[in-house]
Amino acid sequence: MKALTYHGPHSVSVDTHPDPGIEASDDIILRVTATAICGSDLHLYRGKIPTTEQGDIFGHEFMGEVVETGKDVTAVAKGDRVVIPFVIACGECFFCHMQQYAACETTNSGKGSALNRKQITPPAALFGYSKMYGGIPGGQAEYVRVPKGNTGPFKVPDLLADDKVLFLSDILPTAWQAVKNAGVTQGSSIAIFGAGPVGLLSAACARLAGAEQIFMIDHHPYRLAFAKERYGVIPVNFDEVDDPAALIIEQSAGQRGVDAVIDAVGFEAKGSLTETVLTSLKLEGSSGKALRQCIAAVRRGGTVSVPGVYAGFIHGFLFGDAFDKGLTFKMGQTHVHAFLPELLELIENGLLHPEEIITHHLPLADAARGYEMFEKKEEDCRKVILIPGMRTASPQLSDKFYKP
Repeated sequence: MKALTYHGPHSVSVDTHPDPGIEASDDIILRVTATAICGSDLHLYRGKIPTTEQGDIFGHEFMGEVVETGKDVTAVAKGDRVVIPFVIACGECFFCHMQQYAACETTNSGKGSALNRKQITPPAALFGYSKMYGGIPGGQAEYVRVPKGNTGPFKVPDLLADDKVLFLSDILPTAWQAVKNAGVTQGSSIAIFGAGPVGLLSAACARLAGAEQIFMIDHHPYRLAFAKERYGVIPVNFDEVDDPAALIIEQSAGQRGVDAVIDAVGFEAKGSLTETVLTSLKLEGSSGKALRQCIAAVRRGGTVSVPGVYAGFIHGFLFGDAFDKGLTFKMGQTHVHAFLPELLELIENGLLHPEEIITHHLPLADAARGYEMFEKKEEDCRKVILIPGMRTASPQLSDKFYKP
């Protein structure tokens, strides 16, 4: 089979790999019909995630058709069309019983990214995300072995195009959890830092939850323009505004700050030369620029919701400010499985349109070009979908389920 393969920082290609096979009795083999490049994939692409090795297959947003099942699989059958959560959960452990699937304590043979975890079990394994998260080959491929076939694969109706349901694999549940963690209700005010795919879908979910005032902070004018037109956000370009948090406070009710903030940026936040140097020297784990702005922009007693990925330590965290303001922090990987039925219903009822953020469809064979385009924000790229078997790229959104 063909699969996107890592060869070093900024070096990927589509290479030939052995077809995956059943390894455990509850595995399935999936023929991939659509897969996406995620912002989290760029951390791998840039060589920022330890234990990423040459030959690794990336990709954790994918869906397709079940072509083979292990003998103990009962939840799905050959021919079923399914979306695969990026989190691999067993469905049976202490955390899975609490629907905290990203904390599943049985699937990850790696150690996770916690520096001081003591004897606590690592988090769940993730598809295509280095040996820290299980070393499970990802979905930017023609075929994928999917462990825990009775828990992960989520059946979707044939009437819905791949584009409409693909993001159930990651970024739509991630945005939904971020908004729930932020406590957004009717009339809420919120600031979303980052207008990438998760940030944009967070705006969509926040609007659906009743948010009245949504600020969005980014420095790519085309992404901010889309968010303003589609979700009615108040755009803030941090290349033009030195202190976005100050501007947000000025425009908030009573100049108290917003009720909640969402950090959809994570550890590679731009804007701090000092932190850029420190992270390059391995003296800093993550850039805290966006997080500091979040702490500053939110009102006293507000909530900071963090779907953006962080790792290691941050010197300039300003924990004293968070204490002084009495803030609540909610964060972490997404418990994808818990939200899928609810989100599918919202898509079916036309209340969420996740496909609207897509700008590019490319053949899987052109994945390397997709990574370059997405990283450099070329051609006003918001989201790239890769389709195995596709012969020509199309700039248009698909309005039919793609069948090679």
